Amino acid sequence: MSDIPASVCRAPDKEGEIFSTLPRLARLPINRCNLPADILGGLTYQRHPTPLQIDGVADLHKPLWALLDDIPGAGERAERFAGYMENHFRLRQPEDAGLVTGQSGARAKASYLRVVRGWAFDSESREAAVLKGWVESRFGLSPRHHGEPLREPGSAAWQRYVEIRAQGLRGTNALESQLDLLYAYTQYELARQFPQRTHLRLYRGVNRLAEHETVQDNRQGEKVLLLNNINSFSRSRERAGEFGDDLLAVDVPLPKLAFFSRLLPGMLRGEDEYVVIGGLYRVRLARF
Repeated sequence: MSDIPASVCRAPDKEGEIFSTLPRLARLPINRCNLPADILGGLTYQRHPTPLQIDGVADLHKPLWALLDDIPGAGERAERFAGYMENHFRLRQPEDAGLVTGQSGARAKASYLRVVRGWAFDSESREAAVLKGWVESRFGLSPRHHGEPLREPGSAAWQRYVEIRAQGLRGTNALESQLDLLYAYTQYELARQFPQRTHLRLYRGVNRLAEHETVQDNRQGEKVLLLNNINSFSRSRERAGEFGDDLLAVDVPLPKLAFFSRLLPGMLRGEDEYVVIGGLYRVRLARF
């Protein structure tokens, strides 16, 4: 089941076809999941998604999925998942993961939960740079903005982003692997909670829409945008409208949801937030 209207699902005309592929500088030639970046980041994928799997994660954590399969309630599943993360990554015993006595305690606390909270507080933070780097590594989608536009790998702006990302990863315990498992759990929960759905309609309030990377703008109230490689949306139209002068409505494929507010207790709950992996999206300008 999808929220996408027939006008969006129809096959693209010849003019639209040239905009369906992700630009070269917005993607890497390789990634660590089952589809290449130019496919998962394109418009065809938005219309017709298939599951995304990060290499090796499902098989490595088979005991977790078997445990969760027998639990009917989402709340209890969330508790079991959090406990599994603590145990598998030794989040409460960082010395078991190699933390040296005298090493910065802040590094020991740099878990997936801290990354999520850092992102929620500031999408240009060090934690946000880690998250953007994780998307780049796993899905092959390059970040387009972090404190400033990122258009050319190797540029001064790009080097500043890389440095911030490295600072966020330094001395941490398999932080990107923690994010891998968080994504896999997100997809597991979406399949349990929305078994008949392929998309969710989400909203994003934006300012200075003209400064966004618009790839196509040939229909009244509809655009094709190249979004940053990870973005915040809301399921609540009213809540999203508080964050900008323009309101975008987007039908987002479930496999491109990295995590969301109701996934774990206290996670992003204030905004009913859904964190969306980027690429090309056909969006509609919604009215307040």
